[in-house]
Amino acid sequence: MQLVGTKAPEILGYDQNGQQIKLSDFAGQYLVLYFYPKDSTSGCTAEACSFRDGYEELRRRGIAVVGVSVDSAASHQKFIAKNELPFSLITDTEHTLVDHFGVWAEKSTYGRKYMGTLRTTFIINREGIIEKVFSPKEIKTSSHAAQILAEMENI
Repeated sequence: MQLVGTKAPEILGYDQNGQQIKLSDFAGQYLVLYFYPKDSTSGCTAEACSFRDGYEELRRRGIAVVGVSVDSAASHQKFIAKNELPFSLITDTEHTLVDHFGVWAEKSTYGRKYMGTLRTTFIINREGIIEKVFSPKEIKTSSHAAQILAEMENI
């Protein structure tokens, strides 16, 4: 897993519209880069909607939000439209970003093992350095934006 104190990569990937997303696009802002398992599942929808509902306050405090999953651009477009998400979602179908940040790992559901994305959030500072990592166990999907805002009081 990517550690606090290290620099995030410049090229983050491509969003739902095929636009390249770069770290430098967020110069002078904090970036919340959140990784989630799958579009349109209950926990991932709750998390995305938490960011949607807290988006204006996050932006007011100079915090940008970008989501990442291994879903396709078409899946992201539907997810954004259905939930009226005001931020971009990176399509990481090649697993470049999930591998770089160490969030692609073995998971288990009802005893069945499989590879998937660990729900993880990285707060990246204005200089592109990772300042905080929220592990899967720490994230409360329905109030994650509030968790971020509370954490920013300490940064």
